[in-house]
Amino acid sequence: MSGLLYQLALTKIKSVGPVTARNIVSYCGSPEEVFRQSKKSLSKIPSIGLKTAEEILSNKVLPEAEKELEFIRKNKINHHFYLDKTYPSRLKNHSDSPVMLFSQGNINFEHPRTLGIVGTRQPTEQGSLFCEKLIDDLQEFDISIISGLAYGIDAISHQTAIKNGMQTIGILGTGIDRTYPAVNRNLRNKMTAKGGVATEFTSGTGPDKENFPMRNRIIAGLSDAVLVIESGLKGGSMITAHMAFGYNKDVFAIPGRINDPMSSGPNYLIKSNIAGLIESATDLTEKMMWQKSTKIHPVQLQLFYELSKDEQKILSIIREDDQQCPHVDTIQYYSGFVHSKLTGIILGLECKNLIKSLPGSRFMLKI
Repeated sequence: MSGLLYQLALTKIKSVGPVTARNIVSYCGSPEEVFRQSKKSLSKIPSIGLKTAEEILSNKVLPEAEKELEFIRKNKINHHFYLDKTYPSRLKNHSDSPVMLFSQGNINFEHPRTLGIVGTRQPTEQGSLFCEKLIDDLQEFDISIISGLAYGIDAISHQTAIKNGMQTIGILGTGIDRTYPAVNRNLRNKMTAKGGVATEFTSGTGPDKENFPMRNRIIAGLSDAVLVIESGLKGGSMITAHMAFGYNKDVFAIPGRINDPMSSGPNYLIKSNIAGLIESATDLTEKMMWQKSTKIHPVQLQLFYELSKDEQKILSIIREDDQQCPHVDTIQYYSGFVHSKLTGIILGLECKNLIKSLPGSRFMLKI
């Protein structure tokens, strides 16, 4: 039988969590050997009693794993066992990380910089705009954005990352065959071009309440830093922040008015010295000591070649003088375009989020 089958079987033992699963494999030598032991041998392993030993050797676990194996192969699901080379290195540092992770898309789990962004499902207009601007301003730093594919701040984070050509990963609280909430299915599909989704839950797992704190620890574990944008004193965002703090990750929060319920969570984190106060992307990058990246993303290169020759010409002019952020008159001089034509091209490039207008009629690249 496939070694993957026994790895999947470990995830099907209801009374065995990540810590215990690692312990059993360590004692037995491999996932395969776990299921070749006698009931007596298994029951002697610390934290494993007769009841758990019986469950491991029951006639249900391996057949369930066979169904999961069939699902994975049929749907071409990526799988990452904690002993595999493909398992995210950031998760290997934590004993309670998932034994198995499933993913879809084009995810680089070893991206050099990762930022988890979490917050309320019902953000204010100010919170939404701040989230968008922050990620826009982080585009030049080559950061992978991680969130939970939920309503509100999560969805805004993923959407803005996609717009900026940044990798974004959604951690699910369900099996990989489900999208919750279903309204984010289209967003999920867009994420797979550069990023995707990941989960520890096997197929058929619904959005059960107890799954989401487990989901949140993966967001915390995969992130170099976690940022909270608007949250009450309780909820998933606060759980994620506390988990990240427990993992010795950098935690940041956006402060707000003392009488605003959606600022009570971030304000508490700051007051309790759990989170650092952040008011801009610059605050974040300086505290994380992140420098701007000179890397041009493949998606952005593809966009470049899909542009008209006139658009490519304007982008090339701005790129040549990007350090000075060229004035519109300079761009007109080198392009030779009449003002009305140039204005139309620039407006189109701004709409495509390829250039940014600065004070004084100057322009800079956003790719």
